[in-house]
This record gives sequence, C-alpha cells and structure tokens, in this order.
Amino acid sequence: MRATTVVVGAGHAGLAVSHYLAACSIDHVLIERGEVANSWRTERWDSLTLLTPNWQARVPGLAYDGDDPDGFMDVSEVVSFIERYARLVGPSLETHTNVESVRQNGAGYQVVTDRGVWHAPTVVLATGACNIPKVPAFAADLPGSIASCTPMDYSNPSALPNGGVLVVGASASGVQIAEEVHASGRPVTLAVGEHVRMPRTYRGKDILWWMDRTGLHDERYDEVDDIKRARRVPAPQLVGKPERTTLDLNALTEQGVRLVGRFAGIADGKAQFSGSLRNKCALADLKLGRLLDTIDEWIDDEGLDGEVEPACRFPPTRVEDSPPLTLDFAEHGIRTAIWATGFEADHSWLDLPVLDHKGRLRHDGGVVSESPGLYRIGLNFLRRRKSSFIHGAADDARDLVGHLAAAIGAPGPGKGGSA
Repeated sequence: MRATTVVVGAGHAGLAVSHYLAACSIDHVLIERGEVANSWRTERWDSLTLLTPNWQARVPGLAYDGDDPDGFMDVSEVVSFIERYARLVGPSLETHTNVESVRQNGAGYQVVTDRGVWHAPTVVLATGACNIPKVPAFAADLPGSIASCTPMDYSNPSALPNGGVLVVGASASGVQIAEEVHASGRPVTLAVGEHVRMPRTYRGKDILWWMDRTGLHDERYDEVDDIKRARRVPAPQLVGKPERTTLDLNALTEQGVRLVGRFAGIADGKAQFSGSLRNKCALADLKLGRLLDTIDEWIDDEGLDGEVEPACRFPPTRVEDSPPLTLDFAEHGIRTAIWATGFEADHSWLDLPVLDHKGRLRHDGGVVSESPGLYRIGLNFLRRRKSSFIHGAADDARDLVGHLAAAIGAPGPGKGGSA
C-alpha cells in the first residue's frame, strides 16, 4: 500500500494535518489504533471537562457554533466535536489499526501495521503527548494495602477503595481529582511540586481570553530562551466549570485538602516529602504576578483600562507553618495513591535514530531534521505556546504541511488551506 503521506493518529491534530494535506492535493491516509478521538474515549475520567472555553474549540475549517461559548465541553462533547470534524475532513482512514514500527525504506518510510505495510516518502506523527504516565520508580515501594492508579486509570471516586487518598501532583489533573475525591467524603492529601497557578478569570475575562488577546499563546518555540524548559512547564491549575471558579491550592485548602511537599520517596511504610512546599508555592505566586503584570501592561498600552474591570492581585498561597515531611500510610488511613505526575509521549515504536537517551524525539518545531520527511504534531509547545490546546493545532499543522509540501515539490497550503 502506498501514499505520499501517512499520518499516524486521528485525533484533532491528525485531522488538522489531513485538512491541509487535502488543501495541497497531497494523497494521504490516517492510521488510528482505535476510533477517531480514541484517547478521549478511553483515557479520560468521567467528570473531566476541557480547560479551554468552548469558543476556543476551533480547528482548520470548523469552529464551535453552539449556544454556550463560555462553557466547557465534557468528554462526550469533545468526542462529538472531533467526530464532526472527521466527517467534514473526510480523510482516507484506517481505524483499529496498530502501527508496530516506522523505519526507513530507501528514500522514504515503511509503516508496519498489524493490518499491512504502508510505503510513503513522508510520515506525520499525531499520536498525542500523553501516552505514558510518568510514575516515579519508588511507587513500587508502596505498601501492598494501597491501591495505585494514574489519571488514565482513574474514573470516579466510587471506584476507589474506602479510606484516605494521596494525590501526587498539583497541576491540572491533580487539583481536579483532589477536589472531586475530597467532595466524595474521602480525606485527601495533595503532594505539591512545581506547578503553575492561574485564575480562571481576570479583570472580567477568562484568563485564556487574555492569553489569546495579548499574543502570549502565539509565542513561538524559537522565541524563548530555553525551549526544553518551556516544554516541561506543567499544565496550569485550571478547571472548566459553568461558574468559572478558580481552583488553586488556597481553594483546596479551604475545602479541607491537606497540602504536603513533593513526594520524594518511601521508607519503612512512610511517605517522605521534600521541605520545598513553601518555596514552590512562592515561586508559583511570583510567576502568576508576572503574568498579570504582562496583561495589565497590554491593557494599558491598548487604552482599555476603562473597558474592563480594575486590576487586582490574588492572596499568596497559604502554607501551614511546618508541613509534615513524613506520612505514615496506615496511621492516616491512606488506601489509595493517585499519580498525577504528568505524562510523556511514546515513540518506542520508531525504528529510527531520532530519539535521545531518554526516549524523547529530537525535533525542531515538529520537523525531524535527522530523518527528512518525518514530522511530529501535538506535543507541548511544539511550535507555539498554544500547541497543546485544540485550537493550537491549526497553525502548527499549516506550518508543518507547508514544510512537507515544499520538501516534495507540492504547493503549500496558502490562503486556500487556512481555517
């Protein structure tokens, strides 16, 4: 089987790539391990909603057109949106097909699947950024009486054993799960490491509205001093609720969630926490202040002070004077540990010399220079700060397909392929 381009993955990013490939008249096929939007169907907890408001749900050729632009899609709504996009794009699509390897074959690539082999001069990887949960090795030292899961495994509080819960990680997933589990009546301890504090609204607008308007979301990967560091920044502490509430550590503390420092290890049946909680929180508060300063300066430069609510600052994160450095699982009735410690992309099936010593793909804004004709989309801060959001796929896909088209001598997307 042959095509000019094989796209691996049929989520919103893979479909955006297909949109632009079609605009360039480049024949291609999408290969998907499950159904369209497979990760959303199979790897999300029951109550999850998008962090981004509905008006930001836009991909090349399709934008949200419902009656709740300031609301937040739940999982079923996201799946429906991506399914609708797939019908609109109408790609050649191979579902329930597992890609087993991608290897070089002469001037092109051989994409080996469990249903046959594809040959193509170009390949685009659109397999998502959250394939493998990052769980520390010491998780294996948990007492046998404690259940262990990740956000991929977690579905709802009722599926957990009775008793206390230790949630590890205070980024978007961690704070949302901690709040939900605590609301179910279980005592929750939250282990806090590096995190990004962010209010849901500021000066009367959603914080992501400001990120868009000020151009912060459009900052390019080649404009930052340390792109490797920028790509490792945790997801912001945001939750998508109709009332647009802010879910930060102060809100969780008020609800009764107990904060401890970064989970550092396990010894003698006890969890060991670092003493950095206060410093981590102070740093997050400092970065939040800088973000709000940037927004305020932009408002002032644009002469919009009289059109939005006055500037304000949020109280610093409250931390108890001496957060515990150890926690006896049995004494505190901990029966479950939830590892909301992040994810990483899985590229282990690439039979190509393009991975670093940690298994991470080496690329320049999604262009794999060491393997011409190979591209990647859907990673955090791939080409722009917004790359990991649904609406970030449009610009990234247009750029990458433009590069791909130039490489094979085809016309680029141009205006005709824009969203």
